[in-house]
Amino acid sequence: MRGPHNIWRLIRTGATLERTNAMSVVLDAFNAPRTVRLVLRSVVWPFRWLGYKGDPSMPPATRALTALGPAYIKFGQVLSTRPDVVGDELANQLRVLQDKLPPFSLAEARKSIETELGEPVDDVFLEISEPVAAASIAQVHKARLRETGEAVAIKVLRPGIERAFQKDIDAFYLAANVIEFLAPFARRLRPNEVITHFEGVVMGELDLRLEASSASEFAANTANDEGFQLPEVKWRYSGRRVMTLGWAEGVALGDNDALDAAGHDRAQLGERVLRLFLNHALRDGFFHADMHQGNLKVAPDGDIIAYDFGIMGHIDEYTRRVYAEILYGFIRKDYKRVAEVHFEAGYVPADRDVDEFARALRAVGEPIFGLDATKVSMGRLLNYLFEVTERFGMETRTELILLQRTMVVVEGVARSLNPHINIWKVAQPVVENYIRTSIGPAALARDLGKTAIVLARFGPRLPSLVEAALVRQASPQDQAPQRSGWLTWLAVVVGALGGAAAMALAVHLLG
Repeated sequence: MRGPHNIWRLIRTGATLERTNAMSVVLDAFNAPRTVRLVLRSVVWPFRWLGYKGDPSMPPATRALTALGPAYIKFGQVLSTRPDVVGDELANQLRVLQDKLPPFSLAEARKSIETELGEPVDDVFLEISEPVAAASIAQVHKARLRETGEAVAIKVLRPGIERAFQKDIDAFYLAANVIEFLAPFARRLRPNEVITHFEGVVMGELDLRLEASSASEFAANTANDEGFQLPEVKWRYSGRRVMTLGWAEGVALGDNDALDAAGHDRAQLGERVLRLFLNHALRDGFFHADMHQGNLKVAPDGDIIAYDFGIMGHIDEYTRRVYAEILYGFIRKDYKRVAEVHFEAGYVPADRDVDEFARALRAVGEPIFGLDATKVSMGRLLNYLFEVTERFGMETRTELILLQRTMVVVEGVARSLNPHINIWKVAQPVVENYIRTSIGPAALARDLGKTAIVLARFGPRLPSLVEAALVRQASPQDQAPQRSGWLTWLAVVVGALGGAAAMALAVHLLG
């Protein structure tokens, strides 16, 4: 429960931040005024000895969060995707947060598996290994199914993790309320909204059925992607606290020596991982948002294998088209079109000058494109782009922040495999193909067809909607509702006729 009883946890948190020297890093990230710094550090200093020491070899923020436990580690991971909130420097520190903790015992894991699956572990699995990986929320064991002998990976939530997370989240809410009360300057960062976003992410990860569902959807979307595979979800052996997947056998994508020894072409792998990400983001609007080397392997046949689907990104179709046009405009150096797309999408307020914005974008693009192609960073371009749009009043869009963060990570993976990769040359055909298929006559026909289908779905209700509109307009109560009623009736009729016309046009164009 939220309330004053969480004060002790916050004191321990502040003491740990001070003891690990992370307090100054956090205050710098939030641009805290000097008076706030003095007051806060004066209050925390006497309790410094109560703080956890942490690992001195880690950066201060990473050291503090790791010492404070699973909820704080996960919170740091979520904040690493929000440079708009914590700043680029702290986000970069948190991005390399090592999400590793001491494992819990195999006996506890077996007990949890048995409770979740509702049958003795030995009736389901021939063998279960000791933990092969332990993270903040769960750990993974390798096992073999008794029925088929197939090797599988079993992900098991930590015992009591739900209660532990809820206690810390309650403390986070108290901290957010205190911050908003004592530091009005921080309200622009919407601390309560940040905690709410974090709570939603964590609650989703604490139900492994949702992660299994994400893995299943991702597999369906990418079934025909050449050179890419995902471990199969074993629904029969999965539940809320246990998830079983096929075992991913391969070489870690971050181990270049092992990749070379296995005879894999690293340059080709670098290009493929980038193309895969862009296809998933643009074509499907559903992408792996934690696509670093630790979650990728290379199978013996050369396929890239992705796993760990706790963080997935979703982009609606309209936003995908906007993103593609922005990338395409930069590829062609058409800064005026890039500016117009931002205005058309409503990302930049309409009262700003589009030509001035285009010139600002040129100032972003030209220095980058003046570099050798192998040194052009898409991640750097996106960072500069967000800086410019912020100056022109663009509001933060969480889905684009996550996309940007993942793009930077994927670009880093590609360059680690091949430092000379030309990011733009690899991206161009993917973006151009999406533009051809999603923006043009064929796409218009599909959009009109979808609109017609929606209108047709409401066909049986059109008479009652028209009747209700007529009754409202005939009411003597008020003239404004009469006008509204006629407008509603007119909209329904025009919509129905437009839908029929759209359907006819779609059939004609697609036929």
